[in-house]
Amino acid sequence: MTMSTTQKAEVIKSHARGAADTGSPEVQVALLTARINELTPHFKTHLKDHHGRRGLLKMVNQRKSLLAYLKDRDADRYTALIQKLGLRK
Repeated sequence: MTMSTTQKAEVIKSHARGAADTGSPEVQVALLTARINELTPHFKTHLKDHHGRRGLLKMVNQRKSLLAYLKDRDADRYTALIQKLGLRK
């Protein structure tokens, strides 16, 4: 259920701002989005998995707060990230 190391490295590589960037808001949001997209089908089949759903909601809220932080700091980076990840149509 977790992302493999290669998938994680690929997401980091595609959203990093520099060579050794793993902690920028863009990378964190991209990793959370990948995890959320990976977990969503699980909850369509396991409707009563409330403990797992709590973790999913924590990830969604973490992504929401990171996006709000990025929107306040640099709106251009925010809009570019939203377009790249396909969030908020």
